[in-house]
Amino acid sequence: MSIRIPEQPRFAHATEEIVWRALVEQLGPNDLVVANQRVTDHDKDHEIDFVVALDGYGVICLEVKGGEIWCENGDWYQHRRSGPTVIDPVEQVRRAMYALRRYVDKDPRWTHGHVRWDHVVVFPNSSFAPDFAMPECPRWKVVDRDDLAGIVGRLMKVLVDQAVAKPGIDTDGIGELAEVLSGRGMPQRDVVARALENEDTCDVLTAQQATILDATRLLPRVEVRGGAGSGKTFLALEKARRLTRVGKRVALICYSHGLASYLARITATWPRKHRPAYVGEFHELGRLWGAPEGPPESLRTEQTVHFWEHELPARMAELAAELPDGQRFDAVVVDEAQDFADDWWRPVLAALRDEDAGEIYVFSDEGQRVFDRQGVPPVDLVPLVLDQNMRNTKQIAGSFVPLVGQRMRLLGGDGPEVRFVPCPADEALNRADDAIDELLDEGWRPEDVALLATGSRHPEQVERQAAGPKAYWESFWDTDQVFYGHVLGFKGLERRAVVLAVNESTPQDRSRERLYVGLSRARDQLVVCGDPDYIRQVGGEELLGRLGG
Repeated sequence: MSIRIPEQPRFAHATEEIVWRALVEQLGPNDLVVANQRVTDHDKDHEIDFVVALDGYGVICLEVKGGEIWCENGDWYQHRRSGPTVIDPVEQVRRAMYALRRYVDKDPRWTHGHVRWDHVVVFPNSSFAPDFAMPECPRWKVVDRDDLAGIVGRLMKVLVDQAVAKPGIDTDGIGELAEVLSGRGMPQRDVVARALENEDTCDVLTAQQATILDATRLLPRVEVRGGAGSGKTFLALEKARRLTRVGKRVALICYSHGLASYLARITATWPRKHRPAYVGEFHELGRLWGAPEGPPESLRTEQTVHFWEHELPARMAELAAELPDGQRFDAVVVDEAQDFADDWWRPVLAALRDEDAGEIYVFSDEGQRVFDRQGVPPVDLVPLVLDQNMRNTKQIAGSFVPLVGQRMRLLGGDGPEVRFVPCPADEALNRADDAIDELLDEGWRPEDVALLATGSRHPEQVERQAAGPKAYWESFWDTDQVFYGHVLGFKGLERRAVVLAVNESTPQDRSRERLYVGLSRARDQLVVCGDPDYIRQVGGEELLGRLGG
């Protein structure tokens, strides 16, 4: 079978389809036929009905004219419904052939030099006498209705009889010609462009969701609950900005260093009068008040936990009670509040100018409670529920629906299907590395991609963290490299493309929550590497099925 471009062309006229069928039936397996080839030069736009490359012979261009064709007083005529119309098929195909030949010869991929090119006119409905001849078109350059049965043989003879000693075209040359005619530097399906389009949609939806804040304007104490991708962090930022803008002194607090660095980076871009008085980690706030930076090195692990969750917050509460009025807050906004321990709320309340009437806005997702803490604010909060997922594509959000714990409306854009790479837990990081390479090959930029682990950290993360937490989290913003992290430190954050290495072999108390966090960090492309049996055990059969396992 010959090479056909396209495989099934569409024709404007039935006569062109008749010629196509004749060519396809007669061409050899290494020959090429291209239908409706367009070419543009500085003179005009050309269209060639058929370009035929014959193995061993050369390239020939065909101009097809249907209906009745005749010559009169040196002009070509075609009968149309409106009457006889002057045409110039020979000059039309000649100019188009030279334009296409120049295009091919200039293409850097073309390595076969000047091969034989020629042109003919094809009149499938008309008949021409054997002695027909015009100065610009001898009979051998015309294929009429009686010649169609041997059209390929006639094309070969036209090329062979050329007086100019140019080589024919071989099989390799035909392959190169097909490649050249397909164009070069063509924009591929751009994964980043689709991701940016989805982000634009998400930004619009999230901004619409900010109307929730208008409804809470007269409510001083509110808890906003929502699943992953529901816009909680955006709303927390926007609430802190609105409160600051009207002159209130605001603290925007979270637990994790990664989320704190993200919040600080975002708020730093705001006008100065919109920036909260404090943006950062809960424990860092205590350090600013004079609390210890950390526990003594001599403490055992369980004593260290006791220090962070009880001793330090107790000391922070004492220091907060002594704060001058100018260092207190009118309002506190807490993001990822499910990470807070019970005793952490004491210094938060003590830092308010009015502990009874100060404003408190809490944003939480119980499904992401990955730490063994059950902290609950010791004050009454008006609950509001977000039931929309806007951050993740429908494909990604649909994959982790079984873990959400509440009904969610999936409003994100469309994207590629979630990819599942089945492997043992001890191979998950290596398979994740392979997946990273594949994503980069597909067009994702390093800044778009993160590799997250649910168990032991990736060696690259260990190496970067050796430089300290600040330097490590600065790498989150580095546009030249993929980010390597752990699901515990990535809560509240996201990447356009995430490879999740499920490298835990034995389920733990919070393994389900870790899996939920990891699956929900990707906006547009998610790749999961892990043991199907482990995922079934932790997340259930439905989750495994949605992942494609």
